[in-house]
Amino acid sequence: MENVKSLNKWANAHTYLPVDLVRIVLGVFLFMKGVSFVTNIQYLHDLISPIDQFGGGMFLLHYIAPAHMIGGIMIVFGLLTRWAIAAQLPILFGAVLVNFMGHMHSESLILAVVVLLLCIFFLIYGGGKHSADYYFKMQQ
Repeated sequence: MENVKSLNKWANAHTYLPVDLVRIVLGVFLFMKGVSFVTNIQYLHDLISPIDQFGGGMFLLHYIAPAHMIGGIMIVFGLLTRWAIAAQLPILFGAVLVNFMGHMHSESLILAVVVLLLCIFFLIYGGGKHSADYYFKMQQ
């Protein structure tokens, strides 16, 4: 718990509006990706087909889209940012892995790696000063 407090203090001392805008864009992107998966479930099924042989394909179908949609909204508002990012990490690791197991799509791989790196950054950085986390913390 002390590590989280020290990370929050560091992030609040070094917060900038462009970093918060990047967090918001990341959340909107993840939300839109979740909507895309819901509207085109066959595309999602085709994406996870290389890892479906290990089992859990139906679980993945029902986890990825809602996690992106709900997590994206939470990241946009900065509400429980680290928890929302933690829910995205297994999906993003899988997105990078799928590119190596199935057909290699360099655009998809680059996009997955960039989003993964941004999520790792915000897992450490947190929501920042312009977030619901900070607002609720100041209300105590």
